Amino acid sequence: MSTNRFSLVLVVLGLTLAAPAVASADTWKIDPVHSTVEFTVRHMTISSVRGQFDKVAGTITAKDNDPSSVSIEATIDTASIDTRSSDRDADLKSVNFLDVAKYPTMIFKSKKIEAAGGPGKWKVIGDLTLHGITREVTLDVEGPRGPIKDPWGNTRAGAFATTTVSRKAFGLTWNKMIETGGAVVGDAVSVTINVEAVKQK
Repeated sequence: MSTNRFSLVLVVLGLTLAAPAVASADTWKIDPVHSTVEFTVRHMTISSVRGQFDKVAGTITAKDNDPSSVSIEATIDTASIDTRSSDRDADLKSVNFLDVAKYPTMIFKSKKIEAAGGPGKWKVIGDLTLHGITREVTLDVEGPRGPIKDPWGNTRAGAFATTTVSRKAFGLTWNKMIETGGAVVGDAVSVTINVEAVKQK
């Protein structure tokens, strides 16, 4: 696998990626305008609420085709949460949930990457720090797509990833029970990541 293709697999982690430079390494930076981090959580057991984080940035580096050389650190601005309801967003930013004044970012740091049984399929394992708590999570990755040259001469590539996390595992425990059984807010949060990255010259 070429240096370019291996590096591009990692762009899905989008979640600020900043990695130390290494000799002969490719460096890719996430394009925040063309990247999204979306989530879905159950509401009162009968429907789902969808939202996204609007501020994502990052960098990925990899030396040649050596998986052990890859270093990824992804950061998301928690105050950039958007669920299309200003009242709900204010509650999610409060001490009831994300407490963005105290915990302004969530950070993902990769630890290893494994092939996942098919072309362009990977598992990226790393530590996610959210709400002051760090837990290991696994991203299921598809990609890379590209690389291509854009009209301005930049080299771009993209990838797609999904995962599911328990909000309670990160100390996000607020809830209320409903009369028919179940809770107002579900525990499992499904995350979908679409990343477009630009190779640095």
